[in-house]
Amino acid sequence: MLTTDIPRSDIDPYSDESIRDPYGPYRALRDLGPVVRLDQYQVFAVARYQEVYDALHDHEAFISGEGVGITEQLNKAQHGSSLTSDPPYHDMVRGLVARHLTPKALREVHAYVEDWADRLVDELIARGEFDAVRDFGQAFPLAIVPDLLGWPVDEGRERLLDWASAGFNAFGPLNERTMAGFPLLQEMGEFLHRMSVPGNLRPGTWGAQLVADAQEGKIADQLLPALLGDFLAPSMDTSVSALASMLWLFGAHSGQWELLRAEPTLASNAFNEVVRLESPLRGFTRLLTVDRELGGVPLSAGTRVLLLYGSANRDERHWQSPETFDITRPDAAEHLGFGHGIHGCVGQALSRLEGHSLLDALLRKVRRIEVGRPVWRLHNTIRGIESLPVVLHA
Repeated sequence: MLTTDIPRSDIDPYSDESIRDPYGPYRALRDLGPVVRLDQYQVFAVARYQEVYDALHDHEAFISGEGVGITEQLNKAQHGSSLTSDPPYHDMVRGLVARHLTPKALREVHAYVEDWADRLVDELIARGEFDAVRDFGQAFPLAIVPDLLGWPVDEGRERLLDWASAGFNAFGPLNERTMAGFPLLQEMGEFLHRMSVPGNLRPGTWGAQLVADAQEGKIADQLLPALLGDFLAPSMDTSVSALASMLWLFGAHSGQWELLRAEPTLASNAFNEVVRLESPLRGFTRLLTVDRELGGVPLSAGTRVLLLYGSANRDERHWQSPETFDITRPDAAEHLGFGHGIHGCVGQALSRLEGHSLLDALLRKVRRIEVGRPVWRLHNTIRGIESLPVVLHA
């Protein structure tokens, strides 16, 4: 049944209060309707699961090539990556990045990742109290991703997380968080241009292969910085968020940890449940190119919609007891925490490998996870913890 009466709301998903505790505002948006106009940003918020899923799977109507952020000025500056493109260009550039990040391709680094996970967990057990974000969530991607990409040992590594964070912030409104990241984005752009010069990345690495592709004429030289950036951002911030949330959720739900220790075959499902309940990506936008209805609501071509993944993953219309952390949830794999459709997070297989390896090491070595109170990070696009004290009891 079509409705032309689209509700309006003054809810601000990007306020500090909404970022720290987004689930009340998400619920309010879901209750208002399948599509809600946010007058402050002149976009239409989509907060229910089915409508978010439908939009993500209709990439011809809901396009990404005009940007996936909320600020048109910044959308115009973000062309070139697989995230902000449409087929057929999207298929070409995503393929160049994804060839290294498929589950099959990542088999070559399984042993390396699993060994690193074992050593990290041993170190943290011995340390006593540590921080879930700095010492666990950040330590793992920072140790692995730069080596796989071939970054120089003495340049850029200490800035990778700041650059990735600034890149994701720029998908939000033109607020203080976004503007504070502009100098970092300039730094990142300069670094990626240097890394695009033949010989600056270590031979045989993922990044060096992209540079070689450009030398052979397979891709245009000017695409290299954006493609190298495609490796950087998806492999960093979302992984940090998911890994830190994993420790927090199992520490806060000791019964679920005991259940997983008793049934370790639930590990993959458990990681999906972590990503469902605390989705690393809050949401991206799409631009509608044709008149189309969504959830019974007619929308006009030219409409920009904000797809709220974190809200969809707690939609009571789709999930049973959506606020409950349940590692036995039979449909946990249906989450949209890494996006979905052709623009599903290109780095999610690497995030899963990291998560599964660390979870396996924790299961073999840790009896109980003790956590303090989390401090939530203020970020436009990433839902994540800023700091969390943890003690692992062997």
